[in-house]
Amino acid sequence: MNKTLSIITQNEEMRQLIKRVDKVVASNTPILIIGETGTGKEIFAEYIHRTSPRADQTFVKISLSALPAELLESELFGHVRGSFTSASTEKKGLFEIAHKGSIFLDDIDDVPIQIQKKMLRILESGELLKVGSTSTIPVDVRLITASKVELKEMVNKKLFRSDLFYRINGVPVRIPPLRNRKDDIPLLINHFFKHYFPNKTVNISKEATSKLINYSWPGNVRELRNIIQRLALLVDDEVLVKDLPLDISDENPFDNIIKACKSCFIEDNICFEDLIKCLEQNLINEALERTDGNKTQAAKMLGLNISTFRDKIKKING
Repeated sequence: MNKTLSIITQNEEMRQLIKRVDKVVASNTPILIIGETGTGKEIFAEYIHRTSPRADQTFVKISLSALPAELLESELFGHVRGSFTSASTEKKGLFEIAHKGSIFLDDIDDVPIQIQKKMLRILESGELLKVGSTSTIPVDVRLITASKVELKEMVNKKLFRSDLFYRINGVPVRIPPLRNRKDDIPLLINHFFKHYFPNKTVNISKEATSKLINYSWPGNVRELRNIIQRLALLVDDEVLVKDLPLDISDENPFDNIIKACKSCFIEDNICFEDLIKCLEQNLINEALERTDGNKTQAAKMLGLNISTFRDKIKKING
């Protein structure tokens, strides 16, 4: 189990991800974190800063989707007095505040094209230009960005600058969704119970645990955290299936897969062909898991003959 700082995991893919990050934290290479909403991208960003040589310096973080475009430029780069109507004083931007430290820009996929150009200038020259100013200011920051979608696809659609993408994509870090690391769910449940209610002992029945493990978790770790916090408030001794939200207690595992793929289709903008491949792979994996790896039973569960089922597995495994 790896519990370094705030990353709670025993999943092998996550362990390898942390090892990959550990190899680059000492450098100044920009890191791009990719993951669905709620997977813990901010936690990874904090881990990168705290384990880097910049750990004693300022760590600035901002969700770029939270501010309108007209305010974002001033927030990031600062402005000089009189640069616009309400600019009665000079203002430091977040890049200047993060000088010598790290800056985490969440939802980089939501940044307008005109802001992207100024970001690129900082990365290439190490200098920023405040709104309304004619002179540059040197800045030294470690840039960590995060995206909930594939930026390369946005580049192909001319929605994101290719030169900025290649600058921030120094080291890509892909956080798997919670549904793909079910072995972490019991560990996270226990962690959240202890974190929010350290003086309260609440057990979870095997049936309720099974429901939680097999749920699709479209909101990922954030959704799990919120549900455990709610259960700890409402349940006195033991969590039973009846205590769980209806969308968990009544959900069929195969329905979970369809919902998860639908979420990918909407949020990640994947094409129809890739959606079908994803759905097929997830259905096969679920059937194998529910039959303890018995291919004959799994094929029967999916209404396929065994030869077709084996061909599909070979295709998935390359």
